[in-house]
Amino acid sequence: MTKILKITSVVLILILIALIGYGAKGYYDAVQRGEELRARADALIASGRGPDSLGNERLRVLLLVQDPGFYQHSGIDFSTPGAGLTTLAQSVSKRLAFDHFKPGIGKIRQTGFALGVSRELNKKQLIALFLETAEMGKSNRGWVTGFYKASEVFFGKTVNELSDEEFYSLVAVLIAPGKLKLAIPDSRLKARVQRIVKLAHGDCKPTSLTDVWLEGCK
Repeated sequence: MTKILKITSVVLILILIALIGYGAKGYYDAVQRGEELRARADALIASGRGPDSLGNERLRVLLLVQDPGFYQHSGIDFSTPGAGLTTLAQSVSKRLAFDHFKPGIGKIRQTGFALGVSRELNKKQLIALFLETAEMGKSNRGWVTGFYKASEVFFGKTVNELSDEEFYSLVAVLIAPGKLKLAIPDSRLKARVQRIVKLAHGDCKPTSLTDVWLEGCK
């Protein structure tokens, strides 16, 4: 029995070391790609597809919904109400660090990459990459990736030309682009937009860290 316990302990320790190493590899990969990612983000910002092009108020709403503690953390957030289990940096990492992200063990590499990319990029650069890589759902012409592109595809307008409701719809769909629909009338999307409006106006707040669906804003 003692021998079995020793073997089990060794196996668990080895698994733990492997998992830490997997996360560390994600961090290292992000650091190695720092120059490339900074250049990519700066090009987006220069072309008018960065955070400044949203305007201060709309950027505030985007972050309030997606990552309310964005300016206070360094890639991960385990305390801010409404933050959920995926920060903006982790969202970016899911799309930059994987060909095909799978939940579970992949979260460890994703988190390591998020910490690394948060070290290498400033906040504006992170947001620019998030906007470029955001999954926005299916249109009549296929799957749409990119916040600015989605504005053009679904509404035929630039982001600056959107009404507040249209902008909130783009923000609303980010949580579940495979379920919420921008291409057709969607009561679930409309309900989420209404919650975001309340949140933006300060009329409600998330009930907990994991309240990403804004149950506190019903």
